[in-house]
Amino acid sequence: MDTTASKRSTGRSRGWWAWLIGVPLTVAFLLAGLWIFAGVLAPGYYASFVLAAGWFVLAMFLLRPVRSRVRALDRPIRYTYLATAAVLVVVVSLTTFRDDTVDERAVSAGSGNEQLSSGQFVGVAHDASGTAAAVRVAGGETKLTLTDLDTDNGPDLRVYLVAGTVEGDSDVQDFQDLGALKGNKGTQQYTIPPDVDLDRYATVVIWCRAFTVAFAKAPLASS
Repeated sequence: MDTTASKRSTGRSRGWWAWLIGVPLTVAFLLAGLWIFAGVLAPGYYASFVLAAGWFVLAMFLLRPVRSRVRALDRPIRYTYLATAAVLVVVVSLTTFRDDTVDERAVSAGSGNEQLSSGQFVGVAHDASGTAAAVRVAGGETKLTLTDLDTDNGPDLRVYLVAGTVEGDSDVQDFQDLGALKGNKGTQQYTIPPDVDLDRYATVVIWCRAFTVAFAKAPLASS
């Protein structure tokens, strides 16, 4: 009886080690492949979804030999695969098919504020409209305002100030990240760090970091 109990205890101990090893390695493997296929190799936004789905199908076959050879890893890998896929579907669905509308009070020229530059949003991967402006406020800070922005939503959207002109995704190389986009619709503002040269970083880009895609751009011209 003692021997049987000892074997069961040992089996449970090994089982926990399989979960501790299998779960993080499976997640890392799936996300690394997702980044390569959907973020690096995909030629466009919608192609990212196709390649992401293709990667998960491929990953299922690549993980099968590991599950077969190391039986203790079968359930950790299988359950982690299913959970990761489900979480990604939920996250992408919530950030793609639902609009985030903001109505923030943004600074404007006048009352000691100076508008330095401005430009109109146009679509890159997605249609877009609205106005972007760099405004130096009376206190000395510089704000980037996005007024009446209207573009599609997506996962992990960021607001970039990009050096040079932007015709496609490959032009987004030298940039300043101002933070996560607060909403794909509405008026909002962001603080521009004091060391940013607006003569150099003169194109506002709504950037999908998850899929390495430019949604929209607004070239800034001196006011």
